[in-house]
Amino acid sequence: MQTVDVKSWTNVSETVFVPRNEADYDRLVAMLDELVDQVGEDESHPLASLMDVISALIENYENANVPELAMK
Repeated sequence: MQTVDVKSWTNVSETVFVPRNEADYDRLVAMLDELVDQVGEDESHPLASLMDVISALIENYENANVPELAMK
């Protein structure tokens, strides 16, 4: 099992975090927009998995906090 040191997580947690409010959500959406511009459809791009993780965080927030999106 690989261990994660606190310093590494501190650096990553500024980018990858669970949104707790609308401001956090907006930050993630802006980040995703930038990633989409960089990565596009290239699944082999080094940032493609980060784009997937941020997309999942956004989707989870929307499902929990945006009722009209959760119904679709």
